[in-house]
Amino acid sequence: MVKAHKVEITDTTLRDAHQSLWATRMRTDEMLPIAEKIDQVGYHSLEVWGGATFDVCLRYLNEDPWQRLRQLKKIVKKTPLQMLLRGQSLVGYQHYPDDIVEEFVKKAVENGIDIIRIFDALNDIRNLEVPMKVAKQEGAHVQAAVVYTISPVHTMEYYLKTARALEEMGADSICIKDMAGLLSPYVAYDLVKLFKKNLKIPVQLHCHYIGGLAVGAYIKAADAGVDVIDTASVPLAFGASQPPVETVVRILQESPYDTRLDIHILFEVSKYFEELRKKRGFERGVTRITDMRVFEHQVPGGMISNFVSQLEEQKALHRIHDVLEEIPRVREDLGYPPLVTPTSQIVGAQAVLNVLSGQRYKLVPGEVRTYVQGLYGKPPAPIKEEIIRKILGNGDTKLIKCRPADLLEPKLDTLRKEIQDLAESEEDVLSYALFPQVARKFFEWRRNKGLDTEDATPQPDLVEKPKEVEVGLPAVEVTKEGKKMNLSEIKELIKMLDETDICELHLESAGVKVSIKKTGAGNAGLPSGEFPFKDNTGEVKKEKLPENTAGTSQNLVPIVAPMVGTFYRAPAPEAASFVEVGQMVTEGQTVCIIEAMKLMNEIEAEFSGRIVDILVENGQPVEYGQTLFLVEKV
Repeated sequence: MVKAHKVEITDTTLRDAHQSLWATRMRTDEMLPIAEKIDQVGYHSLEVWGGATFDVCLRYLNEDPWQRLRQLKKIVKKTPLQMLLRGQSLVGYQHYPDDIVEEFVKKAVENGIDIIRIFDALNDIRNLEVPMKVAKQEGAHVQAAVVYTISPVHTMEYYLKTARALEEMGADSICIKDMAGLLSPYVAYDLVKLFKKNLKIPVQLHCHYIGGLAVGAYIKAADAGVDVIDTASVPLAFGASQPPVETVVRILQESPYDTRLDIHILFEVSKYFEELRKKRGFERGVTRITDMRVFEHQVPGGMISNFVSQLEEQKALHRIHDVLEEIPRVREDLGYPPLVTPTSQIVGAQAVLNVLSGQRYKLVPGEVRTYVQGLYGKPPAPIKEEIIRKILGNGDTKLIKCRPADLLEPKLDTLRKEIQDLAESEEDVLSYALFPQVARKFFEWRRNKGLDTEDATPQPDLVEKPKEVEVGLPAVEVTKEGKKMNLSEIKELIKMLDETDICELHLESAGVKVSIKKTGAGNAGLPSGEFPFKDNTGEVKKEKLPENTAGTSQNLVPIVAPMVGTFYRAPAPEAASFVEVGQMVTEGQTVCIIEAMKLMNEIEAEFSGRIVDILVENGQPVEYGQTLFLVEKV
């Protein structure tokens, strides 16, 4: 046993805990009232920023994540504020050019971050070089993370070699990041002991509870000399989150590693979060059988929650066990990447598509292709040759051997010009650089609402979105205000429109707005003259097209959405041109992108032909099986 020492604690309640259990939906105005009390506890640090919080603030909460950080910094005076940074991916899901990385890290420190925990999903330390260097220059404490997982190549020697390299690169401390709750107590002891013996810098341990190993891992890590551990307030603990601080503090009270935290204040804090949990209707963190199967499939609990949500949307929740069985196979195929963002999404999305399509690697998201090509970094083990051929083909696609970001041109100045009409600060430019579509939508919302973003926190339910009724061909949008929609009347309008030369019709009556746009493509490629119709309840029905529909062709074939997501009519996120009506496409050509499961999934044409019609708009949500394009085969 090592000599007695105080074990410090980092609180994750305001970042990782509510990301793991509450889908990152805690709002800033729910954090601020308790922030001063948390500051009194005596934590080593508070993890309040980074990870998915940035994306969710903009995308779902209509909040500025930079504003959140500044507001917390005004209240928290004693405790260092900490964030999680995904290496060259920052808080996004792809690699960004060095100029964006450098400016983001500078602004994070300037706005209030004291400690930056930096990791790379593949433990490719080349992807940590730039953010670590800039964070050091800006005066932040740089904590480099070693991502823990289990595979034939992830040995004790592997982890020590990685940690030593990070120490040599200038890390101020090392974090063992056990995002899947796989670290067993006795292995935790051996790993921490190995690090403490061979490293000169502090060692921190971050475990998710998931299958119940984390509390035991923390106790044995304390025996081995760990300096800091991560916990959360009990209403946001257990399950996919971290262990509860109250339990850990009590366990260590009568040991040589007493945290010396005031458990009375801890329960005052937990009372606040418990009331908030009940008010918002969030469930407690629990360990389910599916969660405990992490010992088999190594899928983090938060990732399982996403799968459940995704499969429910696809009406395929009964396939969850098939997906969990497919994930280890995909992971082995791809060189045993640890399952943490973004590789968890890469492996997980591919497994879901393999199961739902009924054929392995028939549909391959763009991120999977770029991962296989080497644009995320070097996998822990070589990718199987047959998988490389299946995903990249036998063409001229070259595998990347250098640091991926070396291939990225500076882009910040270009993006600054693109968003100058809406950006109010350099922080806005960075938000746009990371999430262009989402940030622009937020900035437009902010401008249209006329809010002072430093003083007002809009609520998501205040943003009214018209409900849509999609009538295959033609396209129909209906907005209602508490009124029932008469389907037969809408069908009659479609029939009347089809018999005239009018291409578009907008009507408003008794609180119901109807917009009908004629596509002229008829019912080609759809069985028996039927089209999919989604009514105001969201139920998809089969309805007959009006008779004598113009433009019918037996050669027209629909391209349908293979998943629920958001449609973007572009061959690639940075493409110079969109696929247009009348354009010729070839088999295998990307015709659109569906953003789903945190990935941009490229949808390819399965045959050559001419685009006759595009039935959805850019940025529009699409359902599984919904027709996106009509293509005339050639």
